[in-house]
Amino acid sequence: MKFVDEARITVIAGDGGHGCLSFRREKYIPRGGPDGGDGGDGGSVFLKANEGLNTLADFRHKRKFKAERGQNGAGRNCAGPKGEHCYIEVPIGTIARDEETGQLIADLRKHGDTIKVAQGGFHGIGNARYKSSTNRAPRQTSDGSPGDRRDLTLELRVLADVGLLGLPNAGKSTLITQVSAARPKVADYPFTTLHPNLGVVSVDSHRSFVMADIPGLIEGAAEGHGLGVRFLKHLSRNRVLLHVVDVAPLDGTDPVETANTLIAELAKYSEELVSIERWLVLNKLDLVNPDEQDALCDDIVERLQWDGPCHRISAATGLNTERLAQNIMSRLEERAMEEREKAEMEKRRNEREIASAEQQKQQALEDSRLNAKVPPGSST
Repeated sequence: MKFVDEARITVIAGDGGHGCLSFRREKYIPRGGPDGGDGGDGGSVFLKANEGLNTLADFRHKRKFKAERGQNGAGRNCAGPKGEHCYIEVPIGTIARDEETGQLIADLRKHGDTIKVAQGGFHGIGNARYKSSTNRAPRQTSDGSPGDRRDLTLELRVLADVGLLGLPNAGKSTLITQVSAARPKVADYPFTTLHPNLGVVSVDSHRSFVMADIPGLIEGAAEGHGLGVRFLKHLSRNRVLLHVVDVAPLDGTDPVETANTLIAELAKYSEELVSIERWLVLNKLDLVNPDEQDALCDDIVERLQWDGPCHRISAATGLNTERLAQNIMSRLEERAMEEREKAEMEKRRNEREIASAEQQKQQALEDSRLNAKVPPGSST
């Protein structure tokens, strides 16, 4: 199935059912009074994350989703049934925005996450609810309110632990092929990768992470040139970015200049991407004379003024790729531990604040009791 990461849909919640105007009429009860029931609430529209989906392609064919309308009330105080809700299943990582206002409505990150995107209409009131001591035979009812109608823009942001960043033909697809079971198309021409590819990198028993390969970037990507700009949003949720650099480009370009160009494009597109932890991966060492590899790599690192993690690999031959995967796994585990510790510290701080607020509340109540017992103007 073709990868689709954007879609536009219309969601329509159900209207509320109308209240009923009715009076009880039986053979021996000629004036039984009002017995019109309320209408039913209209159904709402929900987005639900499903781990079994990985594309928004289904929304190319069906773009309108409508929940059921609430039924009208009936006599004998019978309320109308509520309308059925409408659940729209989307891939994990989907965000939804209101097309008119641009407001972020939903961000579905885990399987089973469910968020209401259109509220169903409220039910109408039957005349039985208007009965009072002064109005014994009301002829008032109310109609149900209309349900929400919205045009939504859906965007799929691939959830991966590690993202591959680089120019076309830098070797990103070859790398993900080497370390995972993913088999993206690999060829020696630009823009071979037309959509993101995901691969699960298994380092050891019960130790694995997800790697994402996106189309390569070129100069001017932030202005819409090339293909990669469409998929840069997929990198925003990665914990680590691997900047893959071709140390021996066939066109004779300077690897340092092209690397700086790519970093500049990232900054133009989003400061958020620049702030993500980034590793330098010098690729295609198999094309360089072994005696010259160290000098070439040292020169690139020095000219880039790079002081972060740096790995020297050959994705085509597998040189040092296993060590790279091991180091990434260790770093991801370290990051996970840091996040757990941070969450625990935040939880403890919140508990202390709540306990302190409760203590202050109790102290204020005690002070108010003491002040109430002491007559004004008396000495203690």
